[in-house]
Amino acid sequence: MSDLFENQIAGINEPEFSVSEISNAIKRLVEDEFSYVRIRGEIGRVSLPRSGHVYLDLKDEKSVIAGVIWKGVADKLITRPEEGMEVVARGRVTTFGGQSKYQIIIDDLRPAGVGALMAMLEKRKKQFQAEGIFEPEHKIQLPYLPEIIGVVTSPSGAVIKDILHRLNDRFPRKVVLWPVAVQGENCAKEVSRAIDGLNSLAKQNPLIAPDLIIVARGGGSIEDLWGFNEELVVRSAFKSTIPLISAIGHETDTTLLDYVADVRAPTPSAAAEMAVPVRHELLALLDNNEARLTRALSQILSNRSQRLLDFSRSLPRVFGLLEGPTQRLDSISTRLPTSLSSSVRLKKSRLVEISTGIKPASLFMRLENSRSKFDLQSRQLTNLFAHFIVLKKQTLSSFFLRIESLSLKRDIQQEQKNLKDLSFRLKKAYDIIAKDLGTKLQSIDRLRETLGYRQTLDRGYAIIRSSDSVITDKSKTLHLTDLIIEFRDGELPVEKVKG
Repeated sequence: MSDLFENQIAGINEPEFSVSEISNAIKRLVEDEFSYVRIRGEIGRVSLPRSGHVYLDLKDEKSVIAGVIWKGVADKLITRPEEGMEVVARGRVTTFGGQSKYQIIIDDLRPAGVGALMAMLEKRKKQFQAEGIFEPEHKIQLPYLPEIIGVVTSPSGAVIKDILHRLNDRFPRKVVLWPVAVQGENCAKEVSRAIDGLNSLAKQNPLIAPDLIIVARGGGSIEDLWGFNEELVVRSAFKSTIPLISAIGHETDTTLLDYVADVRAPTPSAAAEMAVPVRHELLALLDNNEARLTRALSQILSNRSQRLLDFSRSLPRVFGLLEGPTQRLDSISTRLPTSLSSSVRLKKSRLVEISTGIKPASLFMRLENSRSKFDLQSRQLTNLFAHFIVLKKQTLSSFFLRIESLSLKRDIQQEQKNLKDLSFRLKKAYDIIAKDLGTKLQSIDRLRETLGYRQTLDRGYAIIRSSDSVITDKSKTLHLTDLIIEFRDGELPVEKVKG
């Protein structure tokens, strides 16, 4: 018995727990001990599934802790998590029983100081440079005098007042203000949406579409200006088909928007100065150019007049040009009557010579010859025309015969086709009717067999006959001597039993 007690399992009376109970107990213990914490570390692996949640690792030199950012929180984050970024994460520590690990549910994520922001800024800058987004060939030249200027900035700050004041001083223009948040978590999204929206106005309503866009805000820390370093803003500025001026912060402040913009202005006021020229200077320039143009035209006209005068001096006099032709005309006019008289005399003499050689007898002979030729040609033409008519009649008759033959053949072929179709339909109808009649005949035959007396005999009944009559009553057998009983397999004659 002592050996039995010595081999007892230690702790046999301790309670048993399921895996889920232990997991939940550890979860409550961790969450009670670490309700909300701030953890500083470097972001390691970052996973972005289709669900919209963000899974990442926070690490330092010795340890790693898993982190989760739910979709609703991830959409509102000012800083998007990137691998290698040093951040401060705020959230609650909990456990994930499905994998027996602990993790932090992150509610807020911010870069760990200015150094981390600068490192991330440099990383993004190199990424965009590798894509060629900052290359000069992508820059669009600013219009000299835009009709409408789109301004993307805060409506309540001093920036918009400075821009409007500077534009009014230099050259008043129409301004379309797109109000945005210039810092904070909504800054990047609103600025990106504003640039895209101003570009879409060119398609939706060209009358208010801007010819130039100014994105501006006042100075601030790198954290305040961080919205203009986000990828959303850079991509929208790069896609903009409208020239864009970046005027973010002071002259020493630099954002990624400054690199991708078509022109960078050191201040918002400088952006307004770049957008339009000075109206008075432009008017003075126009007056100066007009005066220079007037002087140049006067000089050109004076030079042309002097050259025309010089050419006119070298030309001969008008009367000198007409002296020779006039003299020749006078000479010809004096010789013309004599020449006409001589020509008339010559023509008259030639006419007399010709008329003396013509006799009436020769004329009558030529007329008879011509008449004979005409009669011969008319008879030949009549015969030829009659022969032509005969040929045409023969051709027309053969043509009619061919037409009638072809028409008759077509009619015969059509009737043969109709007869063939009718025969096919008749045969098909005959087959259907024969099939229906066969089916009905089979049904009637089955009914006959079912209702015939032979089926009754097969079920064990018998028929009593006398001669050819069927006996159905007992009283009729009293006077009959020849009775026959018919069974299923044959007939049996019986003698009547006397009673």
